[in-house]
Amino acid sequence: MQFYLAPMESVTGYVYRNVYHAMFGDMDKYVTPFIAPSKKKILKTRERKDVAPEHNRGMYVVPQILTNDAEQFLTTCNMLAELGYQEVNLNLGCPMATVVSKKKGSGFLEEPDRLDRFFDAVFEGISRLPEERSCKISVKTRIGMEFPEEFADILQIYNRYPISEVIIHPRLQKDFYNNQPNLDVFAEALKECVHPVCYNGDIFTVEDYHVFREMFPQVDRIMLGRGVIANPGLVREIRTGQSVTTAELKEYHDRLYAGYREEMDCERDALFKMKEVWFYLGKMFPEAERELKKVKKADRPEEYLAAVRSVFTLPVHALQ
Repeated sequence: MQFYLAPMESVTGYVYRNVYHAMFGDMDKYVTPFIAPSKKKILKTRERKDVAPEHNRGMYVVPQILTNDAEQFLTTCNMLAELGYQEVNLNLGCPMATVVSKKKGSGFLEEPDRLDRFFDAVFEGISRLPEERSCKISVKTRIGMEFPEEFADILQIYNRYPISEVIIHPRLQKDFYNNQPNLDVFAEALKECVHPVCYNGDIFTVEDYHVFREMFPQVDRIMLGRGVIANPGLVREIRTGQSVTTAELKEYHDRLYAGYREEMDCERDALFKMKEVWFYLGKMFPEAERELKKVKKADRPEEYLAAVRSVFTLPVHALQ
């Protein structure tokens, strides 16, 4: 089984990827939070830092692009190829209203004819590039906007083009992260898709993984997001049965905090980043409700670290 780290905006940037890879190193692929090119600027400073080769050594990293403009997509691909990237991923899954209203992310799925023209222009442009400047194009997609029946037509579009891989999160845009992934649609997609298929959605525990594998033994790649942020030892536990320890979680925390403090000029920004991580990581400490509230409320480093020390005195439990 291949495991991929899902792109999670503001969480899985290069600081997180490096700490995770150094401590656990069990992801076959790391997909970055999306790059959103514009007519004025292809890469913002934050995005440029995130894909800088020196920040991604020793990992197979795939930059994700959020756009509905073929020219912007190709320009970004070209820039990333110059940096040495062999693959880029098109974001057709983001459900956020600010993205969807611009017909990007999962909002692009609402206009299948336009999406078809986009791919036609993109692959025509890629075909004209010299081999050393070309790159594979994968897709991360939801199954539609409002109705699961939408995905049959969307998949036909994907099947017409030489996409390297289709990562399917079988939820609709309107679901956000509610309801259950639609495994009936995923099963049908497995039969109909001509490209390699990766599954993404609600694998939070070892049990979740085994239940999924019993249903879909033919799937050989899974993307994990929230489950790994909560339990960074999840993939190891799936593969070997070895659970993450409190000492490992403390080291993981300390390395992340040090990395964010080094990256950011503002201490409050580093604390905000860590609180986003704790939103998930705190689930590993079910007896720490009071201590986690102190983590959330801390405004100063000394308050934050005192609250964190209290959390780490309590027992850690694998997610149930």
